[in-house]
Amino acid sequence: MNKGRVDDDSGRIAAARFDYDGDGLAEEQLLATPYAQARRWVDDAVARSQVEKDVFEPLAMSVATVDAAGVPNVRTVLMRFLDERGPGFVTALTSAKGREIAANPVMAVALTWPPMYRAIRFRGRAVMVDRAEVLDYWQSRPWASRISAWTSQQSEPVGSRTDLEEAYARRAAEFPDTGAESDVPVPDFWGGYRVVPDEVEFWAGRRNRLHDRLVFTRVGDGDLGDAASWSVSRRQP
Repeated sequence: MNKGRVDDDSGRIAAARFDYDGDGLAEEQLLATPYAQARRWVDDAVARSQVEKDVFEPLAMSVATVDAAGVPNVRTVLMRFLDERGPGFVTALTSAKGREIAANPVMAVALTWPPMYRAIRFRGRAVMVDRAEVLDYWQSRPWASRISAWTSQQSEPVGSRTDLEEAYARRAAEFPDTGAESDVPVPDFWGGYRVVPDEVEFWAGRRNRLHDRLVFTRVGDGDLGDAASWSVSRRQP
């Protein structure tokens, strides 16, 4: 038996135990709105990633949807939008997540920074990102990333790695790199989604597994920056 993987025949994973020696999050530390608190923590994670190697991808975000049978599906994307309306990402609209959102727009997303003992969860519904915002983001992507968006029939089977690279080469020849923002147009099948939350939870790790969980719950129609539209409660870890 590989003792680096399991303790015994029960299949338990062997791992070092760490106590979460974080600063926690007390009610008096919580900022007035879920947007302000989320922006603070995201900015902190981005800042740490620039000086430390332990937060490699601070904008990595898990996205959970449900399929036509009600079975959950989760994957990791990069958060590309964050404002008072909610966090958002880009994707092929024809992908599995795009099809699932079109059929049932409920969605949950989470950002987790283990070295900082912090996580944020958003639960709500998905809305399309405005096309102008998508275009603005598209033009900020490197040429090679724009070619990849044209290449990938996201979530569909592919015969081999060679098939994928050959498709990339064909698209690269179709849209050569001229250095101009317009050298690769935005595909019609490509866009973005934003989650408009009804609940935002801030998790902060503490010693002895007595973590802090402070939750903003929607009580009004305002956005994430409207304090009057949210109530705050504490949940047990």
